[in-house]
Amino acid sequence: MNSYHSMVSLPLPMSPLLLTLLSIIFLASPSAKAAQFSVLSYGAKPDGKTDSTKAFAAAWSQACASTGPATISVPKGSFSLRQVKFQGPCKNNAILVRIDGTLVAPSNYGVLGSAENFLIFEHVNGVTLSGGTLDGQGAGLWSCKNSGKGNCPRGATSLEFSNSKNIAITGLASLNSQMFHIVINGCQNVKLQGVKVSADGNSPNTDGIHVQLSTAVTILNSRIGTGDDCISIGPGTSNLWIENVACGPGHGISIGSLGKDSQEAGVRDVTVKTTTFTGTENGLRIKTWGRPSNGFATNILFQHVVMNNVKNPILIDQNYCPGNKNCPGQASGVKISDVTYQDIHGTSATELAVKFDCSRKYPCTGIKLEDVKLTYDNKPAEASCSNAGGVASGMVQPTSCL
Repeated sequence: MNSYHSMVSLPLPMSPLLLTLLSIIFLASPSAKAAQFSVLSYGAKPDGKTDSTKAFAAAWSQACASTGPATISVPKGSFSLRQVKFQGPCKNNAILVRIDGTLVAPSNYGVLGSAENFLIFEHVNGVTLSGGTLDGQGAGLWSCKNSGKGNCPRGATSLEFSNSKNIAITGLASLNSQMFHIVINGCQNVKLQGVKVSADGNSPNTDGIHVQLSTAVTILNSRIGTGDDCISIGPGTSNLWIENVACGPGHGISIGSLGKDSQEAGVRDVTVKTTTFTGTENGLRIKTWGRPSNGFATNILFQHVVMNNVKNPILIDQNYCPGNKNCPGQASGVKISDVTYQDIHGTSATELAVKFDCSRKYPCTGIKLEDVKLTYDNKPAEASCSNAGGVASGMVQPTSCL
């Protein structure tokens, strides 16, 4: 800035061009340092026991009301929280939530079990969540559900961003959520990077990252192991990019289930590349209910994927009907088209490695298999096609049934 000050102090008249240049430099100069809001200043205690919910809410309230960029800092230690709602819209669109500690949900699952979320950000723009660990303490609820008692609460998602835009989640670890770990709902322009999600392989409904009704979402360089889908892709998702993700245990990367409702937004423009599946129930799955719907899934690319002992490496299942309720005998109305599987290698844990079980009313169209090599027990695996059309090229093993 010294040169700038020396220039403006010259007693010489300045040309309009120089004035314009100076105004551009001034406008582009870094703005004042972000206002700092530590949760400790509002009474949060990193002792793992004191309820710090109000302190987190107060720090958010101040940061959200700040007219310039703001940083909420959560230092090392363990912070006990109940549900926290981070509501927008805010006065600024640059809030960094920097977490160095662990945010812990109540150990009694009844406290959050009927709430939909542990932490939720709604109607925010330009929020970055960096670092830290979320501990959902979900094991008690999983035991309840797995015992078949039938009176267990649904459970809370650990982290949700809803109706928001320009969001970044970096370096976050989410452990043992009661239900889904991270949900992106109704959002635009979201980037998740370096995320680690972990829950027991027998934990029900603990999807790692769920995306729905959102566009321009990117998931990079992440490791996800849960008792359900590593990544689940719901209706209304478009322009989704998933790259360099390691999945296992879990149910794989799933588009769907789609077609639960008769009127439903479709899924389009999804890329899944450079991913590894280890010991998962499925690899690359598209799943739709076997009943009428106007839903669809189109322009899907699965590329550079390694399967290690995966039960259903490549699966399209259009006859999903849990409990055989409300759909036996009906055909799926979801139209699946233009799905490409390119450079998929590895081992299947079952003889049937490729299964396309498509709708008899709307057969799958434009399926492409290119350079696929899947073995079972050191022998070529098998493929099964029903109502599926497309082409195979390059080396394809098991032999294509398209």
